[in-house]
Amino acid sequence: MSQTISITSKWQIHIPVAIRQKLNLTHPSQASIKATSKGEILIKPKKGGVLSLAGKYKDLKPNKKIDVDNIRDYIDYSQL
Repeated sequence: MSQTISITSKWQIHIPVAIRQKLNLTHPSQASIKATSKGEILIKPKKGGVLSLAGKYKDLKPNKKIDVDNIRDYIDYSQL
């Protein structure tokens, strides 16, 4: 898929909706960019960091309630 885009005076580009959908880009993120020996610009979306996983696995494990008043009962002191 190829589309013509504009480069602004501040060297910014806009990724068209069709390309964002094809790459499944749903949120603003970071990308790596490099110039090839053929005079091309290659832009690859970067995988999200650890923070992008926030809340992703919340439904896999039931949350155990910990009694804060007795928190010391949950700490293993044998390795200290």
